[in-house]
Amino acid sequence: MTPETQHPSFFGLGIAPGILDAIEKMKYKIPTPIQQKAIPVAIEGKDVLGIAQTGTGKTLAFGIPIIQRLAQAPGRALIMVPTRELALQVDEAIRRLGEPFNCRSVILIGGMNMSAQIQMLRRPTTRILICTPGRLLDHIEHRTVNLADVKVVVLDEADRMLDMGFAPQIERIAKHLPAVRQTLFFSATMPEEILKLASVYMKLPIRVEIARQGSAPEKIKQELFIVRQEAKRQLLTKLLAQYHGSVLVFARTKANAKKLTRALRDTNHAAAEIHANRTLSQRREALEGFKTGRYRVLIATDIAARGIDVKGIELVINYDLPDDSENYVHRIGRTGRAGREGHAIAFATPDQGADVRAIERLIQGVLPVSTHPDVPAERFSHAAAPSRGYQGQQRYGQHRPSGASQGGPGQQGHSGQSHHRGRRPHHYGGAPSRKRF
Repeated sequence: MTPETQHPSFFGLGIAPGILDAIEKMKYKIPTPIQQKAIPVAIEGKDVLGIAQTGTGKTLAFGIPIIQRLAQAPGRALIMVPTRELALQVDEAIRRLGEPFNCRSVILIGGMNMSAQIQMLRRPTTRILICTPGRLLDHIEHRTVNLADVKVVVLDEADRMLDMGFAPQIERIAKHLPAVRQTLFFSATMPEEILKLASVYMKLPIRVEIARQGSAPEKIKQELFIVRQEAKRQLLTKLLAQYHGSVLVFARTKANAKKLTRALRDTNHAAAEIHANRTLSQRREALEGFKTGRYRVLIATDIAARGIDVKGIELVINYDLPDDSENYVHRIGRTGRAGREGHAIAFATPDQGADVRAIERLIQGVLPVSTHPDVPAERFSHAAAPSRGYQGQQRYGQHRPSGASQGGPGQQGHSGQSHHRGRRPHHYGGAPSRKRF
């Protein structure tokens, strides 16, 4: 292993000295793996397909090459994202990086004043457009934006863009882009639909893949509770009493997020909600309050699965399992950011064995089952469980070390299930050979 590999830095990645100074002022010392591999390729002007786990610094992986290019030559950059929250988050990083070079950004998203956006677009220093596709099309239709001078196009969270049905809008936007441009796709997963899209909009892209698609960050401890729907709220209350840091709770629907928030507030928890039924100002207030500690608990739908970058989230709770198993990875990636340790807990009802199995196939691991002494434990129903023979639920406080035997030497006991308190939940390092179902 070379010294450069042991102690990676932003030096040697082809970054101009002035931008290195800006990076140092932002207190970034060591590039993440996706930054280390993608930045040199993007600086060369090549199209890039970047695949890395959530929370690994993809914004700077495309932000640094963009600022360097714009600092050296005329033109603008276009960054498209799926949600308003992600647009605000990307803008925060890009703005800090571009200010020393007079490269200003404008956010084009719904819920913000259109006239103010038009004023920003008219400024010659506005060279980076950060937008959701719908609002960008509004500006195109009103002829308040011209994309003819765009040199770099970024599709951030590319798979989510397709999940949310943006493909037709992206196709319409592409007709207004110059044929000669650099295109960068970044995401934590890269399904076949994205590869097809890439073949249409990209020229000989370089694929930069840091982790296996769908893999969860290694330092996130994960647990699964199997409970009936009516016991979820009781379990949530118990867990909030046990943990004392900030907690991000994911609900499947807007209605459930609202209901949960009200219930928590009624029990004196400082909680806020963030979902599509909230106005932009309400969503920004909730997120800012969560960041500053005014709210300890944030209840969110999948609109926030990739739009929240908050340091130090102690726990992510999947109160409802996601509709799409890939969103599980993005949800739990809100904790354990940038290589730090994190903790994620999922609630599953007895009829959701197939949903859990889909998540386990994606992450190529088994979710350790935990129980709580005050909440009745359940098993997956036969109709929902996989056909590999469910081996029973471990009781709280009865955890045996891995490999401990119930019936004699050589017999596996409890199949990796664990009690909830007084032990460290399992780390993910691949699929264990033992079976749980």
